[in-house]
Amino acid sequence: MLYTAVLLLAISFIAYRRYYPVKRIQCMRELEAKELGRTIVDIRHYHEVHDSKGLVMPYAYLKRFYSEIPQGSVHVIAEDRVELNLGVRFLRKKGFQVRSYELAACKCQSKEKKGVFDYGV
Repeated sequence: MLYTAVLLLAISFIAYRRYYPVKRIQCMRELEAKELGRTIVDIRHYHEVHDSKGLVMPYAYLKRFYSEIPQGSVHVIAEDRVELNLGVRFLRKKGFQVRSYELAACKCQSKEKKGVFDYGV
């Protein structure tokens, strides 16, 4: 009984970290974030990045090389929502202020559509 409860608790913790959306970040294009002076951190795999103008550091390498990212506001580019959730939570834990994101699979809408839905993933 106790083992089942511990197992369910561990599974729910892992599922929360991976799939529950991170709040208080806004969807924004890379160029808009650059104009606001944010550091661009692309956490996609090296072979998926074609035209990023920021710091390319795949999620798998964040634990080793996060100290190379300048402190301050950060804009994260990720391949999908799971990678984004994991990357943003890790960067926030290390003291970075993640203000915006962009998903490679789905581009952000124009400014006219922003509003209620720009608070999180």
